[in-house]
Amino acid sequence: MDLDTLIITWFCWIDEGVKELVAGPRLRQRGPAPALADSEVLTMEVVGEYLGLDQDSALFAYFQRHWSHFFPRLRGLHRTTFARQAANLRGLKDQLGQWPRERLPHDPTLAILDSIAIPVCQFTRAPRCQRFAGEAGYGQDHLTRRAFYGFRLHARVCWPGVICQIELTPGYGSELAVALDLTEATHGVVVGDRNFWSPRLREELARHGLTLLAPFRRRLHDPWPQLSRQLSRWRYRLDTIFGQLVERTHLKRVWAHDLWHLTNRLVRKVLMHTLAVFTNLVVERPPLQLADLLA
Repeated sequence: MDLDTLIITWFCWIDEGVKELVAGPRLRQRGPAPALADSEVLTMEVVGEYLGLDQDSALFAYFQRHWSHFFPRLRGLHRTTFARQAANLRGLKDQLGQWPRERLPHDPTLAILDSIAIPVCQFTRAPRCQRFAGEAGYGQDHLTRRAFYGFRLHARVCWPGVICQIELTPGYGSELAVALDLTEATHGVVVGDRNFWSPRLREELARHGLTLLAPFRRRLHDPWPQLSRQLSRWRYRLDTIFGQLVERTHLKRVWAHDLWHLTNRLVRKVLMHTLAVFTNLVVERPPLQLADLLA
């Protein structure tokens, strides 16, 4: 698939989803209609994320320079107008992510839980950092085993690799507490790492029809090493997804200065990943081979 086909395909899917979601009242209750259609803005956002353009200025400049024949109204538009419209579509992006998930062949009864640290600045600058004051917090990065200042992104991924729900907490946010929110109104089996070993959480989830599988907290005293290795193989799929978001969409680069714009960027990264998985499954490719999506 070439880039032209990808842009057209994703635009058609997004446009169809937007029309279904906004089938009733107008999305904007007052004021003139924007120059660009919401489907066009959303398409440029998710395609830009796939290409590694996570800054609004770089994304806008790229499409204005190279793809104005696809989006002709982009020629006379100012960057700030585009960025403002994209940020105001944050709620629509969240709803739109459900549209391809409902059509994706995935197993909602087999989910994986994990989290990833998102620093907002260098740790040495944290005491004087003014961004996200009162919202970010100190925490421990499980991957590097170092302290950080920022947020923690929690995710529930359903097999074979569909991000079904995310939640953003301060860096000190507990994975055990967020697990109840991520698994609300679901049933089946939930797989976690050693941080999710908690008999209390297992009993709480069992009352809601969920079976929690997690390796024993201490590796050296693990009574079921073979089971733990198998659970780790399943959980590596979420590590792959986090790696794709970090490498391709620069998940750990926080360009936003407030929580609204930060969550907007996170939601569009998740939407891009969902559309990429959807595309792979439609063309009968492995779902998580995002790098080979374009010829």
